[in-house]
Amino acid sequence: MPIAVDIDVMLARRKMSVGELAERVGITPANLAVLKNGRAKAVRFTTLAALCEVLECQPGDLLRWEAEGVEGAEGE
Repeated sequence: MPIAVDIDVMLARRKMSVGELAERVGITPANLAVLKNGRAKAVRFTTLAALCEVLECQPGDLLRWEAEGVEGAEGE
């Protein structure tokens, strides 16, 4: 997936656990783990807004685009 999620970075900066973030955002730790590990296919804007509110950040601090297939493209 070309969209990477950097929740770990913000958690470390805020010295917050995954469990605490999940509780404060109002989602299950399992759903937060799916998002955090890049396995989510979508994220609701309400969830993204809650994450930003709790982590005191912007959506761009949590999400970034990565080009697919960049590695190894030279040999093609």
